[in-house]
Amino acid sequence: MASESASSSGPPLGKYLASTDKKTRDKAIKNLAAFLSDPSRDALPKADMAKLWKGIFYCFWMSDKPLVQQALATEIAEILLDVTKLSVSLEFLRGFWESTVREWNSIDRLRIDKYYMLVRRFVNASFRLLMRAEWDEATCQEYNSILTDRGGPLCPEDQRVPTSLAYHLADIYLEELDKASGNSPLPSPPPAPLTTLLAPFFTLAARTPTNTTYQRVQSALLDPLYTALGASHDSDEPPSRKRPRLSAPTFSNLLSNACGTRPKVEGALSSSALKTSLLKRMFEVASEPDTRDANRRKLYALWKEHMEDEEDDSLEAREVDGS
Repeated sequence: MASESASSSGPPLGKYLASTDKKTRDKAIKNLAAFLSDPSRDALPKADMAKLWKGIFYCFWMSDKPLVQQALATEIAEILLDVTKLSVSLEFLRGFWESTVREWNSIDRLRIDKYYMLVRRFVNASFRLLMRAEWDEATCQEYNSILTDRGGPLCPEDQRVPTSLAYHLADIYLEELDKASGNSPLPSPPPAPLTTLLAPFFTLAARTPTNTTYQRVQSALLDPLYTALGASHDSDEPPSRKRPRLSAPTFSNLLSNACGTRPKVEGALSSSALKTSLLKRMFEVASEPDTRDANRRKLYALWKEHMEDEEDDSLEAREVDGS
């Protein structure tokens, strides 16, 4: 029985998680959550975590109806928040990403959409986990290392990482961070350290060997964010001074309570100060010796473009104040 597999000898594996019987799979997932949530249990060894995720991956593979898939994706991702020890949650998250990178190219076109959904659920749950930890600096750095170490989905040096996975993360990252900011597990959450959270994408943009990956990071993540910060800044101007803008995401939950790197020191920053912090960090990454020359030029050009926008906005504000 699946319940027997959740004994002290180890988590439910193999035939239980990948069973053709839905009831057996469901029972194994519930036993898994209880197993990992045991506060007396330390993180699993790396090899055991890899075996565990092999079973979970195929458990999700076997789910075949949209509502079942959605419920299962949510249940698996919420294990991150069900686990009592933060270190165990982070190791479970690392196991998820390493398994996803390892198995991604085996997913057929009929199943790929549900795995995109599973990734989205994990990104959202990860942000809520970090928020519950009050954006602790060491925890955020560990989270970033999970994404950027070899085997992680945003590692620019690991040629095994499927580009479509990095693209999907760039597409959904800010959207899910904004959703999580509006659904905080804390009554008064500290501001999200946006410069820290975007560090993996700055590094990917700087070091990726492919132009398409760089362009995806800029078009799907950096440009929309800088546009939203500029629009938020413009909203304080008189209507006649506003520049017309196309419809674009505003990330209002996130940008109303975000900072650069130190939530308890900086507090929530204005959109202008937040944009300056992000541009400064992007410039610093572009200046690093490991940055590819072609990418360095693109990042410098992007920095210059948005710094000039900031200077134009500042000049307009002074003109309005003096009129």
